[in-house]
Amino acid sequence: MTQQDTLTGAEILLKALVDQGVEVIFGYPGGAVLPIYDELFKQNRLRHILVRHEQAAVHAAEGYARSTGKVGCVLVTSGPGATNTVTGLADALCDSIPLVCLTGQVPTNLIGNDAFQEADITGITRPCTKHNYLVKDVNNLAKTIHEAFHVARSGRPGPVLVDLPKDVVQAKGEYSAAAKLKTKYKPQVKGDLKAIEKAVEIIAAAKRPIVYAGGGVVNSGPAACQLLTQFVRMTGFPCTLTLMGLGALPGSDPLFLGMLGMHGTVEANMAMHDCDVMINVGARFDDRVTGRLNAFAPHSTKIHIDVDPSSINKNVAVDLAIVGDAAHVLEDLIKVWKAKQARVDAKALNKWWTQINAWQSMDCLRFEKSSKLIKPQYAIRRLYELTKDRNPYICTEVGQHQMWAAQHLKFEQPNHWMTSGGLGTMGYGLPSAMGVQVAHPDALVIDIAGEASIQMNIQELATLCQHRLPVKIFILNNQYLGMVRQWQELIHGGRYSESHMDVHPDFVKLADAYGAVGLRTDKPSELDDLIREMIAVDRPVICDVRTDASENCYPMIMPGMAHNEMVLGPEDRSADKPGSEEDGMVLV
Repeated sequence: MTQQDTLTGAEILLKALVDQGVEVIFGYPGGAVLPIYDELFKQNRLRHILVRHEQAAVHAAEGYARSTGKVGCVLVTSGPGATNTVTGLADALCDSIPLVCLTGQVPTNLIGNDAFQEADITGITRPCTKHNYLVKDVNNLAKTIHEAFHVARSGRPGPVLVDLPKDVVQAKGEYSAAAKLKTKYKPQVKGDLKAIEKAVEIIAAAKRPIVYAGGGVVNSGPAACQLLTQFVRMTGFPCTLTLMGLGALPGSDPLFLGMLGMHGTVEANMAMHDCDVMINVGARFDDRVTGRLNAFAPHSTKIHIDVDPSSINKNVAVDLAIVGDAAHVLEDLIKVWKAKQARVDAKALNKWWTQINAWQSMDCLRFEKSSKLIKPQYAIRRLYELTKDRNPYICTEVGQHQMWAAQHLKFEQPNHWMTSGGLGTMGYGLPSAMGVQVAHPDALVIDIAGEASIQMNIQELATLCQHRLPVKIFILNNQYLGMVRQWQELIHGGRYSESHMDVHPDFVKLADAYGAVGLRTDKPSELDDLIREMIAVDRPVICDVRTDASENCYPMIMPGMAHNEMVLGPEDRSADKPGSEEDGMVLV
């Protein structure tokens, strides 16, 4: 490249982003990144979405990434602009979402001098990113950007931060193409064949098997979800999914037992507790799934398939580990199963399903309907029935509404369910839905929210209106921090310390103030019409659905309890109900 062909760092950056297939950047400008924004102004290849808060930029990039399978991209300035991304980065790390976050930084000669809007963002974010970089030489910029995208999307996906001093993006240097990238980061994606053959032997001998799949299957891509479905249907095994794994197996499949864990179904949790062989695909044995560790699936042989070797034996000791990408391992597992002409123990499996059907007959997600009060479960079910033909993308905030959505919605395919799992971030849903709508402009995108969590990033209503993103916000308004109130009721003697907010905005007026549409009802008889109107409006909509404030989310495994020690509701639902054939079921 000749001297005349050299580019500024800002030009190199944008060229690298285009080379990486980036189409959209979510960001917020400031002094340290003005040279980059100046270059953005001069081009038309990259679309920029101006958010109202940097945390929202990261969550929007998460929604974009999760609904497309692409790497999300964020651009913010130095100092507070960078530190405001920390919650979003931590959220993306917990849930394995591929992002590249570009942060401005003071010039290199001022780093460490407490300059205006200086923050050691690489130091601050080291624990909450998969990797991060501080670029000090413009000639290393392109290589760093290409490597950042490679690291973000490869192996177990995650967020990567690249810190860009202002003098680096103003300096001139040479551009290097992504095709020339050489990196030492090459995670293992193919599973060990001998381990897979051993897994087939264990699975074929199972009497009470269960497939337990998580977000790693979804992150691996549609092929992994298709292979999981093929394996489950080929064997006839029951399958349960984590909160992050919903959609990996069609929600209507008769082999699907529902979500497991703290607010999982009786059939999923009891099958997990009583199984003799567990096939974990792309899940990390999270504490909200396992319950009390020393009582977790105590009689089972555990097989763990995961692309991240650090997740193996981290929380639960397993009997057989297979490190590799879910799609690759499932493909080989099916091939070996067919090559060996393996067969399940049909008699034992039929007996196992008889037991599971007995647990299913308890109808653990039932609730008491009311003609006067809108039950939150009823609101979710009506939302599902009236929108399922539109194949909507569903995002949530965090709390009771999140769990009710996970329990009562059915996802027939992956990448249509966006929620904050590992970090449990209130304020995630609205900006995430914003990112999903940017990626899928003609789709129906709904954020299921609580009246408290929606206010964490309510300012993004302005972004929706500015960019004409018709996201629907469906608020289950119970006037409380619902999940906090539930725990206070069940665990802390009904002492509702700071879980009730005396003042909330008028959401209808607030929607109008931002230029959106506001709707409200507290009557079950009006709910269907409200949902239909929400869908019909081609603008951002807030639906303020006033729900029963006393309703709790059940089933629930209390802290420190095991899967067979579930609370099913305030009344005694255990009378005349079938229990576990081996260990008994304790229902409160």
